Amino acid sequence: MTTIPHPTRRGALQLLAAGAAALALPAFAQWPDKPIKIIVTFPPGGSSDILARIMAEQLARKLGQPVVVDNKPGAGGTIGGTLVANAPADGYTFMLSNTTPIALGPFLLDKQPYDPVTAFTHIASLGSAPLVIMASKQSGIASFADLEARARKDGRLDFGSGGPGSIGHVHGELIRKITGANLVHVPYRGGAPMTTDLIANVIPVGIDVITAYVPYFKGGQLTPLAVTSTTRSPLTPDVPTIVELGQPKLVLENFFGLSGPAKLPPDMVAKLNSACDEVLAMPDVQKKLVELGIVAKPESTARFEAIVKEQVGVLAPTVKSAGIKL
Repeated sequence: MTTIPHPTRRGALQLLAAGAAALALPAFAQWPDKPIKIIVTFPPGGSSDILARIMAEQLARKLGQPVVVDNKPGAGGTIGGTLVANAPADGYTFMLSNTTPIALGPFLLDKQPYDPVTAFTHIASLGSAPLVIMASKQSGIASFADLEARARKDGRLDFGSGGPGSIGHVHGELIRKITGANLVHVPYRGGAPMTTDLIANVIPVGIDVITAYVPYFKGGQLTPLAVTSTTRSPLTPDVPTIVELGQPKLVLENFFGLSGPAKLPPDMVAKLNSACDEVLAMPDVQKKLVELGIVAKPESTARFEAIVKEQVGVLAPTVKSAGIKL
């Protein structure tokens, strides 16, 4: 008969500790072991959606699991934002974050659905796209100085955007706040109808993310006055930045990043940040981003968190003081 020795008290404790460690390890060591979801807060086809699909394809290869894109538009991006903020911090639900669901949407509603800084882990900066301030050819406005002069001369100057609470709308309010030029918002249901009226000079000025408007600049139908970044856009290298025009407080870029629920494990965050940086370094990915009007901007997680805080600190007060609501 074989005798099985009883473990000593120390041995038993060591076995228990080893068992606990083995149970704790899989939480990150085996991650990911199932498909990952990236929520996009816009409908399919836009810049955020295309960027999310580019990142999903490459991250799937690096992480060894499918990465699927799930579009959840609406309520200024807060429908998708709320889903991510309330998701388990297990590394399987993320958001293609940008200015709308983070620095605008939560402040456009009567009841703020989440704190855009503390409700998320802001993991990786992916890039940014500036806005462009543009004018109808028929308006006679050929520069940002002309815009300010016209607004003061006429007492007001109408400007269009893609809709109430859009980033273009808020930037127009920021121009009014910083320069004193009385810009009056004319809301549209998307950039396309705004562009039609801008070309026809129904409205003299428009403000929107640059991407869709480059063909109209090249075709001579619209006049770009300034881009709202600190450096010139590769899409419009001849157009001055708002900083060059002496207005550094009017810098505003639509950022793109990867964010998840709050309290994600630090090792997981570091792994994802590194994976995103590797994807952004790929020449074919950089080419696709330039075509979208996005400049790749990999940053540390700490710096990305700071970028988010800075933008919320500028836009939230502007939205509130202008009384903008969805």
